[in-house]
Amino acid sequence: MSKIICFGEIMLRLSPSGNDRFIQTDSFRIIPGGGEANVAVSLANYGHNACYVTKLPSHEIGQIAVNALRRYGVNTGYITRGGDRIGLYYAETGASMRPSKVIYDRAGSAIAEAGPEDFDFDRIMEGADWFHWSGITPAISDKAAELTRTACEAAKRHGVTVSVDLNFRKKLWTSEKAISVMRPLMKYVDVCIGNEEDAQLCLGFKPDADVENGSTDAAGYEGIFRQMMAEFGFKCVVSTLRESFSASCNGWKALIYDGKEFYQSKRYEINPIIDRVGGGDSFSGGLIHGMLKYGGDMKEAVEFAAAASALKHTVNGDFNLVSEDEVLSLVKGNANGRVQR
Repeated sequence: MSKIICFGEIMLRLSPSGNDRFIQTDSFRIIPGGGEANVAVSLANYGHNACYVTKLPSHEIGQIAVNALRRYGVNTGYITRGGDRIGLYYAETGASMRPSKVIYDRAGSAIAEAGPEDFDFDRIMEGADWFHWSGITPAISDKAAELTRTACEAAKRHGVTVSVDLNFRKKLWTSEKAISVMRPLMKYVDVCIGNEEDAQLCLGFKPDADVENGSTDAAGYEGIFRQMMAEFGFKCVVSTLRESFSASCNGWKALIYDGKEFYQSKRYEINPIIDRVGGGDSFSGGLIHGMLKYGGDMKEAVEFAAAASALKHTVNGDFNLVSEDEVLSLVKGNANGRVQR
């Protein structure tokens, strides 16, 4: 069992039932989730000691998030309690040609206002095998960006492998601000995960591919992967490749480069999509598990990650509630959806 640290913000997602629009609903489901928390749940499902690090209010609403993580086996021992509020976001699930929509209400959350006195990252990183964070965390606030740097420094002191999901969020910061913050943090990163938009808006790279128009030719990414590897010294660079035919139907695959070889996973057509929120996070969780399980075999790792994420699109909520056996079954080609009796 590997000890894996995930650092970020868990929020409460408020969603109408089914495909209802915000303006027609009179009630919301409460669904806990957030980038790195979603990764932690995936890794706990695969049998790891997944430790989630954040700050949450000590009141009952903060406890909702803590309980959700505990329910799925995540280690919450490093969560600091305090602050006034937990971040919220509203998510409307799209259908067919109507896209899904997210509205944030997260300003002034506990983790956004947390300081270095709230976390002992040297203690947290002791004995850890892996540290994962995403570009969402430093986008929350300048304080959160500084905490991210502090955590990365501690991880390096303890010889911990560091991964990042670039995860650009235009509703949280501008590309200019993202580049100024994210590029200096890349020196701590071993495994860089991000799609074509993330690479451009977080790091300033532009791939030769037009994914918006359904073009996901992996060859368009080879040049940019080489540039990223040369500039930042990553051990590997990984991208998910999404073909968005509609809100209900996507093509999905992934590409990985280790400095020597490019490898593209098998492609999945996901139709219908039940809930795509957390799809990228489920990929990150699957990749981390795959790299630890298969001893760095990037082909096995990225196939596991792509299959895990394809399955996530069939699960309601942010968390990927699938087992390792279910993922491996899909990797082997069992995708007919027959009832298991």
